[in-house]
Amino acid sequence: MAKKKHKKSKRERRRMLDQNAQPQGNGPLAGLSRLLPEKTSEQFLLGALLGAAATYILADENLRGKLLKSGIKLYSCVIGGIEEMKEQAADIQAEIMAEQTGAI
Repeated sequence: MAKKKHKKSKRERRRMLDQNAQPQGNGPLAGLSRLLPEKTSEQFLLGALLGAAATYILADENLRGKLLKSGIKLYSCVIGGIEEMKEQAADIQAEIMAEQTGAI
């Protein structure tokens, strides 16, 4: 009888944890938990698959080189975009300063 109470309380705790794990609000990452597997065996298989893919990519020298080149190109594009935004912000600031000094 005590064993059944223990199982029941275990189920109750699990149910409460599941209810608390549900995402609150409508944030951009609110539904992310639904994409991940719920069972530990599914989580293990997903981790093993991702690990195997990472090992394959890192072990192949040609593929690793292509990946690094793509990463460097992406980084340079991002940095170029940030520099362009800085230039635009400086231009806008200069225009505002010119309008303020011209209006006085």
